[in-house]
Amino acid sequence: MKRTHANVLALLLALPAGVLSAQDASRQPIRPVSDCMRIDRINDWAVVNDRTVIVSNGPNRFKITTQASCPRLGTGNSLRFRAAPDKNSLGLSAICGETGEAVFARDQPPCAIASVEKIDKHAYDSLAKKAHHHGSGADQPTVPPPGGR
Repeated sequence: MKRTHANVLALLLALPAGVLSAQDASRQPIRPVSDCMRIDRINDWAVVNDRTVIVSNGPNRFKITTQASCPRLGTGNSLRFRAAPDKNSLGLSAICGETGEAVFARDQPPCAIASVEKIDKHAYDSLAKKAHHHGSGADQPTVPPPGGR
């Protein structure tokens, strides 16, 4: 009887670990950080739908997916990004697909970012044709360097 209880307990303990590893597999941040989307280098963005934003960083292009529907993204021709707290504390303005990153329209609540992936020019242009809001990176907040300005 004790062996059965131990087996059931082992199964119950293994289940959450399997679920968590499946969630972690879908959230693979971009590495190295130098390959991430730089907030301070955005020159073009477009909101494709309530969960998808595309961003151009010069020659680099990114597809950003939010965790939930965010119907107000891009309203007022504004789109802002917030890096994860650990990146902000280091003065890094990079979006890599990590927990704590967000995208939002001016004066709107932030939408958590679920994933960030690099895409090629063809994919970017194809998604941009479907977009309903477009803009530049001119309104991105700047992060002061560590230790002040």
